[in-house]
Amino acid sequence: MSGYAASKAALVRLTETLAEELKEFGIDVNAVAPGALKTRLMEGVLKAGPEKAGAEFYAKNQKWASDGATPLELGANLCVYLASAQSDGITGKVISAQWDPWTHLEDFKGDLAATDIYTLRRIVPKDRGKTWGDK
Repeated sequence: MSGYAASKAALVRLTETLAEELKEFGIDVNAVAPGALKTRLMEGVLKAGPEKAGAEFYAKNQKWASDGATPLELGANLCVYLASAQSDGITGKVISAQWDPWTHLEDFKGDLAATDIYTLRRIVPKDRGKTWGDK
């Protein structure tokens, strides 16, 4: 799982960097988190068992496998939205098809452009009201 998790983080940082590099050309770059999909990865987690995959992650995958994972269409619809003119100006974000209000993100373009919402970033003590080592 470490390779999988590290590659996801790398893709998000690549998305954020490309978005910044291409902003002057009016090109938006975003990453899509489609949600839990029934894939070979899920099968691998279940095959590995709770000892290797971790009890909590194994249980989540069991639930997704039995109750149904995220419909593939949800992620596809998010991609269509991001490719449409409706989302122009939304860039450098990782957007969850399953959990984020992406069907109307255009209503929040100003806020999104001015914040680190939907980004991967380093959280420092000051971000959480702490003053560790502040001078």
